[in-house]
Amino acid sequence: MNARRLGLLAGLVLSSNAWAEGISGEVNRQPLNIEAIIMFILFVGATLYITYWASKRTRSRQDYYTAGGQITGLQNGMAIAGDFMSAASFLGISALVYGSGYDGLIYSIGFLIGWPIILFLIAERLRNLGKYTFADVASYRLKQKPIRTLSACGSLVVVALYLIAQMVGAGKLIQLLFGLNYHVAVVLVGILMVLYVLFGGMLATTWVQIIKAVLLLAGATFMALMVLKSVDFDFNKLFTEAVAIHPKGVAIMSPGGLVSDPISALSLGLALMFGTAGLPHILMRFFTVNNAKEARKSVFYATGFIGYFYILTFIIGFGAIVLVSSNPAFKDAHGILLGGNNMAAVHLANAVGGSFFLGFISAVAFATILAVVAGLTLAGASAVSHDLYASVIKDGKATERNELRVSKITVIILGIVAIALGILFEKQNIAFMVGLAFSIAASCNFPIIILSMYWSKLTTRGAMVGGWLGLVTAVVLMILGPTIWVQILGHAKPIYPYEYPALFSMIVAFVGTWFFSITDHSLSGQQERERFYPQFVRSQTGIGISQSSKH
Repeated sequence: MNARRLGLLAGLVLSSNAWAEGISGEVNRQPLNIEAIIMFILFVGATLYITYWASKRTRSRQDYYTAGGQITGLQNGMAIAGDFMSAASFLGISALVYGSGYDGLIYSIGFLIGWPIILFLIAERLRNLGKYTFADVASYRLKQKPIRTLSACGSLVVVALYLIAQMVGAGKLIQLLFGLNYHVAVVLVGILMVLYVLFGGMLATTWVQIIKAVLLLAGATFMALMVLKSVDFDFNKLFTEAVAIHPKGVAIMSPGGLVSDPISALSLGLALMFGTAGLPHILMRFFTVNNAKEARKSVFYATGFIGYFYILTFIIGFGAIVLVSSNPAFKDAHGILLGGNNMAAVHLANAVGGSFFLGFISAVAFATILAVVAGLTLAGASAVSHDLYASVIKDGKATERNELRVSKITVIILGIVAIALGILFEKQNIAFMVGLAFSIAASCNFPIIILSMYWSKLTTRGAMVGGWLGLVTAVVLMILGPTIWVQILGHAKPIYPYEYPALFSMIVAFVGTWFFSITDHSLSGQQERERFYPQFVRSQTGIGISQSSKH
């Protein structure tokens, strides 16, 4: 595979995460990578078989939304890790380590630390209080219709933004590997996404995510082992050689230098940390296990897999310094790495495994995107069918059959919308959408979830005002910021000077929720405060919780 195709591959995969450079312009048709195509076909064939198998076991609403609650803690932890670990973070963190050394490790560990802190706060209570979606928890002691409407809107906005980024990246990746027209590629991805969710539901989605996680961990483990083998499994030798080769010398072993704008860095960090605990497709995963103990195990296993993954990316980054930067085959005439630092892990894959392993990494990149879009689609469909249709429109009186029918219709509609948005945004810079999705999840979904679980004075009025303020503030600040206001709309200077809005939109959400709750002296507000205490006991023990106890 030539350097041009390698560069395109890295750029495409990186587009699906916050470390992305935007996808823009045309991708020229390339000579086919036979190994990549074979592995791609094998993956699609295996996952379609899993979908067929899952469809035979998906008979009820509970089966469709939560795989019947029969997923084990280990399986769910691996599936969560499959949602969280991406080929983008694989290449992005490796690139940070390659370019900045120790700073790259700090960057990745910062995200990892947020994972157990946040999810250990909510996993058990989420499982005890909820049934299908996180809105079940948020509306437990508050008014059903307004809270579910807010939760569903927040979920759908996050899903839409995430889907755009994934569809554009997936479409161009398939265009690259197969030489297909971009529009045909997007339609192909959309059809596969709909098939997984429409027929297999959560069970098929879970196993697609597990397979993807196994493939990514296997690929990263192989690369790390080959790097360590080249230095006789001596970390001191690896670091010594990296320091000797890297232009920054010993500075790569010291922290500092990555953060030029502390406010934007803090804002992005808050979005990624707290946004993770507000992503609807991540939260849905805790309803697939049958009790709170398995939910805790899910977090434990997911944290272990994710932590191991980040250790691998650290080794891979330093390995790229030693094996890639010293190899003139991966540099241009000026001695600059072909495709930039984001190419480091891709060049390393080629160096340690040749074109066959490079084809494997290509298939993993596609598996990553497909696993994410399947989870997003199911989360969006459940928000529409369970929260809006069954709970708001039908006021809890919808039959299971009708709710499932609405959910499947929504899956088809979401598939069509995702294809249309993928085509519409083909030439746009879409990297900012992932950051905005995390910011909205952190500013709208997370505050309502955490306060409904822990704060006794929360009322419907406070939750509604704070949640909508957080959502609107995040969107408006992103529009007025450098990415959209300057780069896309063409203005000279941004009105909001920072890249990401989470720092300010989260403050607005929490302050708005607090203020409008404590000033709510209505009878309904008082009743909602009183409901907290029995709810709190139930959430600790899991005893006495039933859907009939909801008003």
